[in-house]
Amino acid sequence: MRNGCWFLLAMGWVAVCVAAEQPTTAPAWELRDGGRWLKVSEPTATPATDETLDHVEEMIKAKQGTPAKKIVVAWLKINKESPLRDRGLYLLGQANFINGNRLMAFYNFDELLDKYAGSRYFYPALDRQYDIADQYLRGYKNRFFGMPILSATGEATEMLYRIQQRSPGSPIAEKSLLRAADYYYADSDFDLAADAYAAYVRSYPRSPLIPRVRLRQAFSALAQFRGVRFDATPIIDARQQLLDLAAAEPTIADEENIPAIVRRIDSALAKKLWVTADFYQRTDKPAAAVFYYQYLVKTWPDSVEAKEAAEKLERMPAEAQRAPELRKGKGATRPTTQPASPSKQESR
Repeated sequence: MRNGCWFLLAMGWVAVCVAAEQPTTAPAWELRDGGRWLKVSEPTATPATDETLDHVEEMIKAKQGTPAKKIVVAWLKINKESPLRDRGLYLLGQANFINGNRLMAFYNFDELLDKYAGSRYFYPALDRQYDIADQYLRGYKNRFFGMPILSATGEATEMLYRIQQRSPGSPIAEKSLLRAADYYYADSDFDLAADAYAAYVRSYPRSPLIPRVRLRQAFSALAQFRGVRFDATPIIDARQQLLDLAAAEPTIADEENIPAIVRRIDSALAKKLWVTADFYQRTDKPAAAVFYYQYLVKTWPDSVEAKEAAEKLERMPAEAQRAPELRKGKGATRPTTQPASPSKQESR
């Protein structure tokens, strides 16, 4: 009986020891292909290191891009199913980057991003792609017959938008959108700049850069105004954007002298009304001319054009002066006739 008790105690002690040696496996989550987080029963084991890739990494750190590329290309051909293949692709991109082949490096990183969304090299690859696009926008050129003569600014902006699609809402996506907008602005491509800045304001309304972005957006709209004989929509948009910015950011309004800019816009709009009214008068449409002269006097009474418009109104036929008021019985309404001229003049 006593021996049986000792046997049971010994077996219990062995069970306790075995249980203590077994690792507890808590549920874990993995980011799988397609960008979805899935719950797994056991955490993924850390992939084993590879001496070849370790050697390639050391060569890249030493700026030995050409031999490093040869080694990693051979490794990728052999290890097509290796759990370390994402690292191999990243190192290949790094080797091409060091060798000056920025476009090929971008494609290497793109393959990594396509096939290994859960890789620890995902965001380092995105950062490297941003560096490539930024360098192209700064003037880096692809080589042709060994000479750096091929610009790739168009490809660079496409790269920046691709980065945004890869990681929407992330800091690198925000940085890419703003870089594209600033490039368009610096390149005087103001219609695209205005659209890009507007997209930034919508996507990142809490960014501390919003005041500067809104100012650039307004200036981009203002720069699209081609003159008083053309469409006034851009300058009207710019005026409202500047007024909104001045109300929200008085300090920036003082620094950029926004009130003076708005006054110049008002002067241009008054000039446009004068040109439009004069066009109608010269084309024998006195009622329309009277409408715009009256609108000019009412809207910008202190302008030089308003004083000239008042003098014009005194000399206009009485019938023409009554026509706008009789159109709906009270108040002046905008005439339906639009000026049709080769200069694309539009009444506003």
